Amino acid sequence: MAFEIPKIRYTGTIKEVTLGTGEKAVKVGGEGCYPFYTFEGDMPNPPRVAFEVWDCQPDDWQEWAVEPFRDVLHDPVLWAKKCIDVYGAELIALQLKSADPNGMNRDVEDVIEVVKKISDAVDCPLIVWGTSNDDKDAVLLRRVAEVCEGKNIAVGPVSEKNYKQIGAMSIGYGQVVMASTPIDVNLAKQLNILLGNLGVNDEKIIMDPTSGSLGYGLEYTYSVMERDRMAALTQEDTKLQYPIICNVAQEVWKTKETRLTEQEEPRLGNEVKRSILMESITAMSLLLAGADIVIMRHPEAVRLIKEIIGELMAK
Repeated sequence: MAFEIPKIRYTGTIKEVTLGTGEKAVKVGGEGCYPFYTFEGDMPNPPRVAFEVWDCQPDDWQEWAVEPFRDVLHDPVLWAKKCIDVYGAELIALQLKSADPNGMNRDVEDVIEVVKKISDAVDCPLIVWGTSNDDKDAVLLRRVAEVCEGKNIAVGPVSEKNYKQIGAMSIGYGQVVMASTPIDVNLAKQLNILLGNLGVNDEKIIMDPTSGSLGYGLEYTYSVMERDRMAALTQEDTKLQYPIICNVAQEVWKTKETRLTEQEEPRLGNEVKRSILMESITAMSLLLAGADIVIMRHPEAVRLIKEIIGELMAK
């Protein structure tokens, strides 16, 4: 008798969400099995990598993070175009860093001008990440949704404190929302329920469970995302059956391990390779936990992750 691999019977399916429009639109979700368990079920859409772009020139990046984009960091439009034309970006994640009340605190309308220019300049789907300040984002992201009407972008992070304002714009302008909660299964489910009760369609919700970097809470993030997927696929919890996005870049590149040079700490080895591996390992771990989109910074780290995704998706 031939040996048969024991298989889990999945009763749930992750909802499919589309970002963008036209030929360059990207679909995420749709899984009927655990991540990359294609021998047990269907995974119609491979996980995606979004290239990080800031709306202003960063002044605290490591030299090895600056190098691939040195010629375009002064202009977010050129930066986004280079990600697409040179590095093959399928998604652009625009980080609205200049709007942060604890930073530059730029006026909403000034930030919106940058968003509009980038949305008009790129032909791939756009993800717009706000300041994580509930009050500022309630105003900022509503304007973002308005000026990008008809482009089916994703906006967030949406919290329990501003979901009504931003959720309403999702309904009005047809944008996708990224529901963000602090690494907790029950809070994630609760926010999804609130958005649904507000009238946001299931096909317009992506979950942001909040993620940590390798060595900085990754294990806890992994376990929570794993529980999200288990509840969604094997326990038929429809309020957790949404694609997941993880903002990897901002977590990894602020760690001390990506900032110390080999001269400062010889035991850590070459700082460039170390940083790239930190980002790659973090992203891959989160993909194995159930992430459908990871936002990343360094082109070499992106290349490694895309290569691994391709190998795991090959049948």
